[in-house]
Amino acid sequence: MKTNPSVLPDRRAVDCALLVTRVIVGVIFAAHGAQKLFGTFGGTGLAATVEQMGSIGYLVVIGEFFGGLGLVVGVLCRFSAASLIMIMFGAIAMVHGKNGFFLSAGGFEYNLALIGLLAPILVAGPGKFAIGQLLPLPKGTLSGRPMVFFE
Repeated sequence: MKTNPSVLPDRRAVDCALLVTRVIVGVIFAAHGAQKLFGTFGGTGLAATVEQMGSIGYLVVIGEFFGGLGLVVGVLCRFSAASLIMIMFGAIAMVHGKNGFFLSAGGFEYNLALIGLLAPILVAGPGKFAIGQLLPLPKGTLSGRPMVFFE
């Protein structure tokens, strides 16, 4: 029996792992975004966030909240992952980097862990269990494998 090397025999496991990763990191970002946008969970709200960060605070709030929701449901996952990775690099550069690595000292350890959770979603996409897979979006190819650009 011939096997196709481009099809992974454990693709279902990969899809399940991507789903779990998406939901966990999506909930984390949606919750942090809700703190900054609505003031929930002990957050400061949009006005205080923008006062603290300046006008870039609007982009951070939108990226965290709506990017997190997009990851949870599986819409625009690659875009959301890329946006959130950029937000985390910005947080490292502007806030946490000067405090060193460890979270206990206000360092960038947590930001780096979140980047690590987002990287597989950026590279592999959302997996089979995503609403974005059902949308009629333009498809391209990556290494001969169909890819939805806006998954």
